[in-house]
Amino acid sequence: MKLEENQLTGTGSNAHLNQLASVGQIAAGIAHEVKNPLTAVKGFLQLLQQEHDHEYLEIAQSELENALITLNNLLQVSKPDLEDEEVQKIFLSVELESILNLFQDKLYDITIITDFKNMDVSIIGKKNQFKKAFFNLIKNAIESMDGKGTLTLTHKCEQDEIVVSIKDTGAGIPQDKLSMLGTPFFTTKETGTGMGLMQVFSVIYQHGGKIVVDSKENHGTTFIINIPLQGQLKPNGVKALPLEYVEESSIKDFFLGNRKAFEEKLLDEAINVKDQIDEIQNIGNINLLNNAHKLVLFIVEGREHDLISFAKQEGVAWAKHSLTLALKLEWVKAIRRTMWNFLYQYDLLNQTQADRLSFFSLEKNINDLMDQFLTYFFISYSKFKDELLEKQHKLVEHLSVPIIPLNEEICILPLIGTIDDRRIMTIQDKVLAEIETNHIHTLIIDLSGVASIDTQAANDLVKVIKGISIMGCKPILTGLRAELVKSLISRGIGLNSHAEFKGTLKLALHEVGFKKQLQIEME
Repeated sequence: MKLEENQLTGTGSNAHLNQLASVGQIAAGIAHEVKNPLTAVKGFLQLLQQEHDHEYLEIAQSELENALITLNNLLQVSKPDLEDEEVQKIFLSVELESILNLFQDKLYDITIITDFKNMDVSIIGKKNQFKKAFFNLIKNAIESMDGKGTLTLTHKCEQDEIVVSIKDTGAGIPQDKLSMLGTPFFTTKETGTGMGLMQVFSVIYQHGGKIVVDSKENHGTTFIINIPLQGQLKPNGVKALPLEYVEESSIKDFFLGNRKAFEEKLLDEAINVKDQIDEIQNIGNINLLNNAHKLVLFIVEGREHDLISFAKQEGVAWAKHSLTLALKLEWVKAIRRTMWNFLYQYDLLNQTQADRLSFFSLEKNINDLMDQFLTYFFISYSKFKDELLEKQHKLVEHLSVPIIPLNEEICILPLIGTIDDRRIMTIQDKVLAEIETNHIHTLIIDLSGVASIDTQAANDLVKVIKGISIMGCKPILTGLRAELVKSLISRGIGLNSHAEFKGTLKLALHEVGFKKQLQIEME
């Protein structure tokens, strides 16, 4: 069902912004009256945890952290101009592609359809706020489908607007709830707060845009966003930051002296990664902020060897825990942009005004070392993944030759699937080794599950059976299907002198068991 124009489209945007402004005033009072005492309580809980290790303290700490996060989210979205971000040219199709990459680990069972037109057309606005808004919309769409469905994204230019649509085939939104979208604390999720959609509406309306929502329960939801090409916001270039500068200080001292400001600027740049910081810490014990400061220090000090070693460690850590590469790229790009901003500010504050050659040499060195970090990170990441895949492949090969003992002298080898040259070599190595080690007298090879076998593999299989016989072990072949027998006959491959044949595994087991029992009785 499509919403009425005065609910979530252009004519309702001013009212919605006025509502956000009112909420912003309330939130400011909450921040003053509630946030400070909550922060103090958090500090005391941390001190108590150092003295007493109790699960209730951990629960209290966790719940308090959730309360502070909710409060911060409310402050972020309730005041439109709270984030003092530069206005710049934005290609929304590029940003949508990069956001999709952040969800690679969740898209295996979801069909993605993209139809991007007029990709060379840009808008003017606050890039990070747009990225977070579309991140929230795509995240909601994926979660609404619970791992299965189709996500469709379109981008086109109509008259003086960019039109983006995000359509899912998920659970949908009840008709009576549609008008509440974008209001504080309204959500259809069991554990949601509604802050994500509130931020979406706030950003779109700030930029003079419109939102139309079309949704039907159990059939999915479509968000259509119209954004004017020449928005209400105007580009303002690089904005000066309130940074501390000591006369004739080095670039290293400048970064160290403004560590907190660097961290804040970095989090503003990495708008979508900062929400994943705690998750990455929990999964891989990787502290993104501390590692970012470490990387910056290696770069500004020119410690190339330490930087390369650090890049290798990072590559292994991300590969080992299967963390999304797109998040790492987004994070490093944010570090690079933040470093460039600080370098620019350093040049402005440095009254001695070093010559242009020195400045650009410093900039080039920073870029070269950042590229060096990325190169060794990806080499290390790829090497670890390749070695892991090889180990898994060897494990699969080992499991593809399951020799099952019936007793000390008789074993079964059930073969399933396709038999190729590589698998034949695995069969030969493992079977002959097991016969030697465990003194197997009879090996029943069941071929009922073999789908196909090529000429070379068939010849090699005969050699393996001959080898089994040479080692004093009697091979019994069961389950040979008509197609496989015809193939062996047409190729002139004979096995009669080297093995016994039984129609089924059951017959072979019955005969082996009967003979064994007869031998016992005769003894």
